[in-house]
Amino acid sequence: MADGDFDPAQLSDNQKEALGTYTALTNQEPSAAIPLLERSQWNVQIAIAKFFDGETPDPVEEARASMASSPAPPTTLSRQETLMNGFSHPSRPSNRPRLDAAPRIVPQPEHQNVYRTPFILALVLTPFNLIYRLLSNSLGLFAYLFSFLPRILSGRAGSRAQPRRQRDTTGRRPLNARDTAARFIREFEEEYGQHELDFFSNGYAQAYDLAKQDLKFLLVVLLSPEHDDTSTFVRSTLLSPEVVNYVNDPQNKIILWAGSVQDSEAYQISNALNCSKFPFAAVVAHTPEDSSTSMSTIARISGLIPPSAFVARLRAAIAHHSTSLERARASRNEQQATRNLREEQNSAYERSLAQDRERARQRREEEEARSRTEREKKAKADAAERAARDLEQWRQWRAQSISAEPSASGEGITRVSIRMTSGERVVRKFWAESDMEELYAFVECYDILSCGVVSSSASAPQGYHHRYRFRLVSPMPRVVHDLGGGDAIGKTIGRSGNLLVESIDDDDDDDDDGYDDI
Repeated sequence: MADGDFDPAQLSDNQKEALGTYTALTNQEPSAAIPLLERSQWNVQIAIAKFFDGETPDPVEEARASMASSPAPPTTLSRQETLMNGFSHPSRPSNRPRLDAAPRIVPQPEHQNVYRTPFILALVLTPFNLIYRLLSNSLGLFAYLFSFLPRILSGRAGSRAQPRRQRDTTGRRPLNARDTAARFIREFEEEYGQHELDFFSNGYAQAYDLAKQDLKFLLVVLLSPEHDDTSTFVRSTLLSPEVVNYVNDPQNKIILWAGSVQDSEAYQISNALNCSKFPFAAVVAHTPEDSSTSMSTIARISGLIPPSAFVARLRAAIAHHSTSLERARASRNEQQATRNLREEQNSAYERSLAQDRERARQRREEEEARSRTEREKKAKADAAERAARDLEQWRQWRAQSISAEPSASGEGITRVSIRMTSGERVVRKFWAESDMEELYAFVECYDILSCGVVSSSASAPQGYHHRYRFRLVSPMPRVVHDLGGGDAIGKTIGRSGNLLVESIDDDDDDDDDGYDDI
């Protein structure tokens, strides 16, 4: 699959899952991650190890490439070529020399490496171990008591006792990577005084990852305190103004990490970088021409060397690989810019989508509120219309059951003068034993009775309970005549009386449409 023709639909579910896990851990673009996963047979653990530790060359693939690129068998004419012609016209190599891969070293403290001798072998070697300890202690004591003896004997005894004494006195307590770096920096300053070198204050693996992530050059300096040239190299070369200024120059993009081979981490790094002579320095950088994750050793500087030569070696290695790193940095910046642009577009799309959803929600709420208001208005209008219709029907029904006005000469008659809400005064006689509801019904149906249009076939509306929206009041003294007592007209008013009709404005009764609860 080509890098530029990346199509997620062509991947299987397992491959998509492996790609998602790999990109989540390495933050690498899918177009660059897929070739590495293909070379790793879609094994996520192998691909992650290659990404962080550097991808080593595959012997099988190299053999195939060499077989594919090997020249054709020489012809008869080429066999007749003389040795001188062969040397005078050398063949040009087709590929550049391959750099050594720089692995990522994560040291394990020595106190965690526990080696146990098999029990049977330990039993067999116990007598020899006891004899060796007795002889060593005896010779050491003998050399201490008889120190005036010839130096040969003391030298031999000292040579036997020295390894144990060195292991006990010069052994360094293993620490984690950060503390080991802090201890080296402190011991370096105690030995050589204050300086301007900016040592990386963490482990080699962290400096390795930072150089790989930021596409910088990692300068590794390994020192052996027991070497004779160490002090001279540090004072005359490493701490020289020329080297310090070049290493500290931000334009050179150098990360300086140094360590002592007395520490486990630096010792493992010296073996990994093929260190053959101390003091030793190496430049490690990303080599994109090898692979998208490879880290290689682009320069090695061994032994005591002048500051100018040291800087020249560094400058040559950095200049030779700066172009490829600039291209990789530009490609990574372009990918990051594309990623940022995509994230901004996604964020803008999400914000726009959220705004659209909010506007749609507000429109739905407005529509629902408008529809609810319209339904409520319609329900109220329908209720008011039905209440008015039922009220008119009830008034027609009630008007036909109101008793006729008795004659003036009859006994048990109450004469009532009523002032309506319109200001009209109505005088009428009622039977004294009639209920007060009869008087209220007369006032309610007065306009129908006054017109003389009374329907004899009207019936009471179903489920309607009439409530009078007025009350009858005697003016002086003011007495309100309610319907709750159920008294007769004569008992309440007497033989005659003046009444006022007062309307009732009760807002609490707005929701009551006058119907019984069924």
